[in-house]
Amino acid sequence: MRTAYKCRAYPTPEQASVLNRTFGCVRLVWNRVLAWRHARWYGERLSTNVPQANTYLTQLKQVEEFAFLGKVSSVPLQQVLRTQQKAFANFFAKRARYPRYKSRTGRQAAEYTRSGFRYRDGRLFLAKMDAPLKFAWSWPDVDPATIDPTTVTVSRDPCGRWYISFAVDIVDPEQPPVTGAMAGVDLGVKDFAVTSDGEKIPNPRLLAKRERNLARYQRRMARKRRGSNNRKKAKAKVARAHRKVATSRADFLHKTSTRLVRDHDVIVIEDLAVKNMVRNRRLAKAISDCGWGAFRRMLEYKTAKYGRRLIVIDRWHPSSKTCSKCGHLLAGLSLSTRRWTCPGCGTLHDRDINAAKNILAAGRAVSACGGDVRHSESSRVRSPTKQEPQPVKVGIPRLSRGEEVNSRIHHDEQTL
Repeated sequence: MRTAYKCRAYPTPEQASVLNRTFGCVRLVWNRVLAWRHARWYGERLSTNVPQANTYLTQLKQVEEFAFLGKVSSVPLQQVLRTQQKAFANFFAKRARYPRYKSRTGRQAAEYTRSGFRYRDGRLFLAKMDAPLKFAWSWPDVDPATIDPTTVTVSRDPCGRWYISFAVDIVDPEQPPVTGAMAGVDLGVKDFAVTSDGEKIPNPRLLAKRERNLARYQRRMARKRRGSNNRKKAKAKVARAHRKVATSRADFLHKTSTRLVRDHDVIVIEDLAVKNMVRNRRLAKAISDCGWGAFRRMLEYKTAKYGRRLIVIDRWHPSSKTCSKCGHLLAGLSLSTRRWTCPGCGTLHDRDINAAKNILAAGRAVSACGGDVRHSESSRVRSPTKQEPQPVKVGIPRLSRGEEVNSRIHHDEQTL
């Protein structure tokens, strides 16, 4: 299987100059080729493949205006064309949005294949560089001299930090022992996750904690004159504040997902439409701060890596308003209602724990039927918010005493 090791890099001023020039050429090739493909399709209805894009890149280098493209390594420029082809393939498969133009103010990256770098005894030599690129190795149990990277990606964040990512083919890791445990996980805003065992994982609300400092940095940046050095410094502080939030969130999501995968053989979650849910302007910031999409992706690759099983149930399953004990289905349940009593059996339910139990029951039903446990793409969503229509699929809805009496009266009237 393939994995990646991402490390902090510390280029010299000369190496940083070469990399910055490479980033600019990579960005220009991406934008030029993207505009050319767009014009070919909408003007002539012609599709474009990688060989045709390579021909266009060769012609672009021959133009005097873009002669500087030949002064950087050609490997990252060739990789841009392959990456863009994958982006279009994901777009047509409805796995991603239409490819967008790259900005010089965002994250910059360049990918090198084996012909563009040399890795010997833990030292990395990139094309157009005489000295090795210094980096900090963060895995004490892995000797950097023993890895054989297939590709190397050098990147720079908006805040100015440099990184190197080594893509390496490794043997399958040793599988952890079987625990025999299953867990249904209900994701939320008040609590990040609630399991069917009754465990509640608090939501750290990392963006909300740093929101005041972030707003202060943004106000300072807005007062600076555009194009000035002071504005660049203020912008770097804003980027660092965002990076601290992002890294703290990623750390929390990794620790939570790893613990769930280690302690359970089967994990069941809902297929939430996060993209549509953030259209709710009142909850958009809180939902985005949770990182549900990243959490699901972590569960997907970690369960596949360690031999666990992830089951994703239908997002329309009425998990919150179905009694996990008798199967009674409520007609409606507002978001403000955190506890409710089942009119069928009288059980007092915690909304989130009850939903997690129903998610687990639905996952067992999917597993018993042999259904697909990983969705290649999300199903269509009818509303920006979570919907829970009838009918219920877990248990048999049980009428309350009043509903049962009314049903019998109606049946007697029909009989008479």
